[in-house]
Amino acid sequence: MLVKNIDGTSQTDCACGSLLQHWENFSGQSRPRYCTVKSCMKIDLVGALVQKADGSDDKLYVFPMCSTHSTARGPLDVSDKFNLVSADKKETCGK
Repeated sequence: MLVKNIDGTSQTDCACGSLLQHWENFSGQSRPRYCTVKSCMKIDLVGALVQKADGSDDKLYVFPMCSTHSTARGPLDVSDKFNLVSADKKETCGK
């Protein structure tokens, strides 16, 4: 799956405490051991604010990846074994 980073993580402030915790709370999955970007083995995971790179929708999602990739430009090829979690508080922690 291809995703692209979106600037503006401050707009997702929520009661979860961090974007990574937000992802954990609503993904239904355990935190990955390594960065979800293919071929990256870094373990310093954060929650990144992303969109699907194919333009199939304009929703914002939270997805776990290393701190380096969370600020990278351009499309990133990430594992499709992990769920994208909506960054929209009305759909998640704001209910």
